[in-house]
Amino acid sequence: MSSTRRDRHPFLLGSTNPGKLREYREILQGIDLELVAPTDLDPVPPEPDEDAQTFAENASAKARSYATASGLQTIADDSGLEVTALRGAPGVRSRRFFGEDASAEERNTKLLALLDGVDDRSARFVCVTALASPDGHVELFEGEVHGEIAESPRGDSGFGYDPVFVIAGDGRTMGELTSEEKHRVSHRGLAGGKLRARLAAGA
Repeated sequence: MSSTRRDRHPFLLGSTNPGKLREYREILQGIDLELVAPTDLDPVPPEPDEDAQTFAENASAKARSYATASGLQTIADDSGLEVTALRGAPGVRSRRFFGEDASAEERNTKLLALLDGVDDRSARFVCVTALASPDGHVELFEGEVHGEIAESPRGDSGFGYDPVFVIAGDGRTMGELTSEEKHRVSHRGLAGGKLRARLAAGA
């Protein structure tokens, strides 16, 4: 390990989701931090449960759990899609709403089937990012983006529900944006931008 890497302050990215890990590395690029994933640690900390009723509670619990287990300041989020016609579902259960083992493509197909013939396709993406210290202190950063559910998936970028979420005022889905474009307008990009400003200002 180089002295430059060793001197940088390590932060744990508390997620096992490859898409989230990639996006946070991109959003926080350029700040003098060493970002590590749970699988980089020995022992690997256990993955926390996500069984709270709000994004903020899930993000806080996840970040605090990882920070306590690792002894590192930890960044973790909870995010999801809220569809008006589904009374806010999938919501905090966005990844699990259509089954624990459902792939992203299967989730999108099932979501579109639920909205077949529905006129009001309005929706929003929500993200709450938590920054936790090993002593239990947590700070929260929020972001959301409004739009509607597309008639069919479009775009090969992003992950999750990105290909079926049309951004209000843009007309493209999240899956049709470049990473740079997405981070400027997405729920995670907006929450992560607030976190980035906080980290750039120092502890």
